[in-house]
Amino acid sequence: MKHLHAGPKKRLLTSALLLALAPPLAAQVVDAPQQPQAGAPGTDPTELDAVVVTGIRGSLTSSMNLKRDAQGIVDGIVAEDIGKFPDTNLAESLQRISGVSIDRSMGEGSRVTVRGVGPDFNLVLLNGRQMPASSIEATNASNSRAFDFANLASESISGVEVFKTSRAATATGGIGATIDIRTARPLDTGSLASVGMKAVHDSSVDNLPKPMQGNSWTGEMSGIFSETTADGRFGIALSGSYQERDFGYNEAAVGGGWYAFPGGEGPLANPDSAANATNPPGPGDIYSIPQNLIYAVNGVRRQRTNGQATVQWAPTDRITATLDYTYAENRIQQRRHELSTWFNQAASQTSWTDGPVAAPTGYTEYAGCFNPATDQWTASDANNVCPPGFEPRWGDLAMAGAQFATKNENKSVGFNVEWAATDALDLVFDYHSSSAESGADSPFGSNNVIGTAAFARGVTSVDFSGDFPVLSVMLPPGMTSVGADEMMVTGSSFRNSYMKSEVEQGQLRGSFRFAGYAQLDFGVAYTEVENRTAYNFTQRDDWGGFGNGAADYADDLWIGDDISRYFDQFPGSGNAFGQFYLFDFQRLRNAAIAARGGDEAAYLPPPDFSTDRRTTEKSKSAYVQWSNTWDLSMPLNVAVGVRYEETDVTSSALVPIATGLVWTGANEFAVQFGDPDFTTLRGKYRYWLPSVDTNLRITEDMVLRASYGHSIGRPQWDHIQGGQTLDAFAAYEGGTGSQGDPNLKPLESRNFDLSFEWYYGEGSYVSVGWFRKNISNYIGTSVIETSPFDLTTPVGGAYFNEAVANGCVQGGTDFRNCVRRYILENHDGDPGVVRTGTDSNGQPTGTIAGLPGDPAAVFRVSVPVNRDSSSLDGWEFNVQHMFGESGFGMSANYTIVDSDLTYDDYDLGDQFAMVGLSNSANLVAFYDKGPWQIRAAYNWRDEFLSSTYDSWRPNPVYVEAYGQLDMNISYQVNDNFSIHAEAINLTDETMRSHGRNERQVFYATQTGPRYMFGFRYRF
Repeated sequence: MKHLHAGPKKRLLTSALLLALAPPLAAQVVDAPQQPQAGAPGTDPTELDAVVVTGIRGSLTSSMNLKRDAQGIVDGIVAEDIGKFPDTNLAESLQRISGVSIDRSMGEGSRVTVRGVGPDFNLVLLNGRQMPASSIEATNASNSRAFDFANLASESISGVEVFKTSRAATATGGIGATIDIRTARPLDTGSLASVGMKAVHDSSVDNLPKPMQGNSWTGEMSGIFSETTADGRFGIALSGSYQERDFGYNEAAVGGGWYAFPGGEGPLANPDSAANATNPPGPGDIYSIPQNLIYAVNGVRRQRTNGQATVQWAPTDRITATLDYTYAENRIQQRRHELSTWFNQAASQTSWTDGPVAAPTGYTEYAGCFNPATDQWTASDANNVCPPGFEPRWGDLAMAGAQFATKNENKSVGFNVEWAATDALDLVFDYHSSSAESGADSPFGSNNVIGTAAFARGVTSVDFSGDFPVLSVMLPPGMTSVGADEMMVTGSSFRNSYMKSEVEQGQLRGSFRFAGYAQLDFGVAYTEVENRTAYNFTQRDDWGGFGNGAADYADDLWIGDDISRYFDQFPGSGNAFGQFYLFDFQRLRNAAIAARGGDEAAYLPPPDFSTDRRTTEKSKSAYVQWSNTWDLSMPLNVAVGVRYEETDVTSSALVPIATGLVWTGANEFAVQFGDPDFTTLRGKYRYWLPSVDTNLRITEDMVLRASYGHSIGRPQWDHIQGGQTLDAFAAYEGGTGSQGDPNLKPLESRNFDLSFEWYYGEGSYVSVGWFRKNISNYIGTSVIETSPFDLTTPVGGAYFNEAVANGCVQGGTDFRNCVRRYILENHDGDPGVVRTGTDSNGQPTGTIAGLPGDPAAVFRVSVPVNRDSSSLDGWEFNVQHMFGESGFGMSANYTIVDSDLTYDDYDLGDQFAMVGLSNSANLVAFYDKGPWQIRAAYNWRDEFLSSTYDSWRPNPVYVEAYGQLDMNISYQVNDNFSIHAEAINLTDETMRSHGRNERQVFYATQTGPRYMFGFRYRF
């Protein structure tokens, strides 16, 4: 499907009107393959199906021609992807295309993977211009180049082109695909005006605690106005949309990740733990235990604004000037409450799956017991009972609350001049300046958490045998529930993450048509990308409480509930322990400030960033591409070209200068930082990127294509940062960090494509395509162990050894608590030791710093390197069929992707593997006749690897297979007025991710169906 329809002018005008008036704006349309005429402007005999992708947005030629002459929303085949689908945003429209799958965030599509290549290596353009991308992370500076399509409403887009094959004339940066988003042009659209409104009910708000529920119904509106004057030589177009949405999602998660051990090592090496294990892992197995378990409910409110303004002037038949401005804003406010239990690698009683990669089907840790007379620790029995002489030390039932507020803003202004210099020569000049900015939309920062807890947790178990992890907690004797008078504020974290990316680009393109079929395309461009990612935080590590504990907080601050009832889509969730307390974030923050003597800064992020990466990429490019058509027995089209890319990289990073390492809790260490400073590094790379495309028309209805080309994908921002950054949180065993290298090479892919297409009937076709990508320069991670900034650790130091000599016995968390207690009680006020108080269990709290003469602190620093090469290949199958004049039709596609760069679950080290690699499928059935249009669409994505780290450990995270059914019904009341109803996730599907074994749940997420009712009126 290559060529734009070249039908009569009346049909072109009708198509333009339908394009603009579709309930959301329709995508560009393609017609059945036709033999191009020599020298015909606007045709390209060598274009592949990269221009418009086959599949759900494929060409429905005959039905399209039928609808162009009809009334109403008869562009349904054209608009079904971008307009008529019940899709929340553009990402969810793009997933209908074969080979395109999406990542979901908060239950909504956000980023796209194409042909197994992840979001960071797909280039997004707006009207042919490179778009900047920004996003933020909760606990670090963003590293991503991926464009977040959640910022764009489908209603604001007139078309999308997905370039799957690489050509010299195509912008560089996308290995999976180059995605070009198009907005309306008034000289093409003509005079029109329409407005649409929609009421939205997201059922997920009904599955939240009442204090977190938003509005049951929210609104959306969109419209377009286009007008031309001066005999069609001057035009202006305005389009926009505004959406409000309240929704929620609930998660059960082992958010802290899993500890992985070889059989015979780790917690099960303890004789008691091994004796109480059912079907324990063997010595040759790998097994994992959880860091924690979290149940969380999330209420979200979003406001999304999109708008475009375009002015065009054609003073002569040969010159057209276009000035356009695009704006997109996505504001998100989120409230989160959770119940969590944290484990201590003290596996008291366990049951296991079979190896060689074993996971717990049941995991239990008993309560801690302390003998004050002998200063010894042990564990309770299975009934929460301590041995004689020992007192229980109840663990914390943690109940954190969070308040997030972020804003994402995209702006783009562009100027374009098209000049038909002669009958054979066309020239185009294009310039744009665009920005993407993401950051906090609250004075409290972008991500803010206040921890609260009741110290009332005894024996704690989790049943991992089902899809939902079922928590069991044994409360202290005589306690049937946790009272509000037990609740107190513990630790907290107020974070601020920021990213801004700016692109300034100038392009000059031209085409020269020779006599006959030959054509020469050429162009040059200069692109400058300035990117900044930054982060800072304030954290209080008072996980045992502070001040007077629960006495500092009024009982009416706490709102009691049972969190387990918000997971009704997961079998077994009703059996989970779920008592928890919600609270008003601002009220509790004020109470915590008062408990700290009015220290408001303790609950605000610092004013300055501690991590600040600033990178500038300056790229020069040029291309030349020659194409010709030979009228043999079967017409053959060939395009041969080469593109040159040269990029200079300058990267500066504000490196936090570490000044110390402090022991803050049994398993928690904090890196202390002084004044940061910038360091700058530089790099450069250049590439020649050849390409060859062929197109053989076997018959009038059959097309055979072959393509070969090179493409590159630029490294992530942290990979090329100009300095070394240590992570703020460390563990007993040591810390972690990262550093970058601006001299890294981009990924380079050699791409092969073959496809066969048969257009066998009115709007009906089948196609099959094979592709292969040989990708080199994959950026892996080399971990080095180093002792930066001359930091020392108290572990193994003088105070530590003294504690061991005075009775603290090596082994487990109890040993660490013993050492901390000894040091805090016997060395308070000595250098490096500060005792701050006593927690609810009578344990001293405070900090212990590494001192000169103590052992050097060891940090595992991740260093990016170009080291891996791999290939991926796959098949794309498409079928589309119109059932005569009945109005019924169907479309289906299936994509198979395979690669040898997969994750080895049996390897405990750092690995590089292809993330996002998965098969995908779409099935669409529709009825479109007369005033009725009905469509049901099912989208499915197979299981895929989403990350090689869970939390901060080298562990895989697999997102399990997911399918979703959406529906749309519309009725054309008259020529001007239509009504429609839509449903998303009609069958209320849930999502789940896991680690090395299916029983190692990472996230289990429940959202809910969404229903919309609306109308559109055309003036």
